[in-house]
Amino acid sequence: MEGDRMKKPVFLFPGQGSQEIGMGTKFYEDSALAREFFARADDALGYEISKICFEGPEEKLKMTENTQPALLVVSVIAYSLLQTKPAVAAGHSLGEYSALVAAGALAFEAAVCLVHNRGKYMQEAVPVGVGAMAAVLGVSYDEVKSALAKVAQGVVEIANWNSKQQIVIAGHEQAVKDALSALNPPRSVFLPVSAPFHCQLMAPAEKRLSSDLDEVEFKDLEFPIITNVDARIIHTGDEARDSLKRQVTRPVLWYKSMELLKDGQYGFFVELGSGKVLSGLLKRIGREWSSSPVCLNVSDPASLTLAKEATG
Repeated sequence: MEGDRMKKPVFLFPGQGSQEIGMGTKFYEDSALAREFFARADDALGYEISKICFEGPEEKLKMTENTQPALLVVSVIAYSLLQTKPAVAAGHSLGEYSALVAAGALAFEAAVCLVHNRGKYMQEAVPVGVGAMAAVLGVSYDEVKSALAKVAQGVVEIANWNSKQQIVIAGHEQAVKDALSALNPPRSVFLPVSAPFHCQLMAPAEKRLSSDLDEVEFKDLEFPIITNVDARIIHTGDEARDSLKRQVTRPVLWYKSMELLKDGQYGFFVELGSGKVLSGLLKRIGREWSSSPVCLNVSDPASLTLAKEATG
């Protein structure tokens, strides 16, 4: 059992921010299976998410209700073409849905519709211009928590704990600004997002999505995943549904999730889908590990071939 775990990779599924125009195009041109997945997604949604992936425009792809299903479709295609099961998997925010589809816990069409609605609900929870998100670089989790406690008015919370010194905060725009003033980090960047995700302002979205999740069948997982909301390994469909419900208003504990996988316990890592955001985070997190993690990416047929050789 221990030996098998050492040989098997960890699969990582990206979240919002990894999208780009043209994502999935080469898979579509190269693979009948990819064309089938795009057709199924288009049918499930009632519009051509495939065309938005391939052609944009960027403003349309950046709409949260389109970004989320677009990323899920490309990630599921990458996983399905790789034809290998991991020892364990994790997905960043909406990427957790991709991981659950891969693990057989959630049907593809159901997941596509869920994440479309999830994006829509999150956008509608807070009017444009009311909320904001900012990445804070070069300070610790405890320092950020301390600064947030000094903000007197409005909501501002940790939304993503991405690495030891990359933390995203979210909430009311002025409260986010006040938190940055209290913190005075070496560097901070306001994110180009249309809503403050993973904070209490998302409560209306969480309530609406929770009802949708209750209507969908969840099966037990074919391989375990690490949840965002608790940074713990789960195996059952009931655990998966519960974690997705709580995920909307709570922080993505990515750093803690990756720390569960450190020190050479597993063979290597594969990021499945558009972009290399999670690979970059893993390199930073892994600097403190006893052995540096190796992370491949599967985003097109060429990178798929390399990953197949590594996993074969």
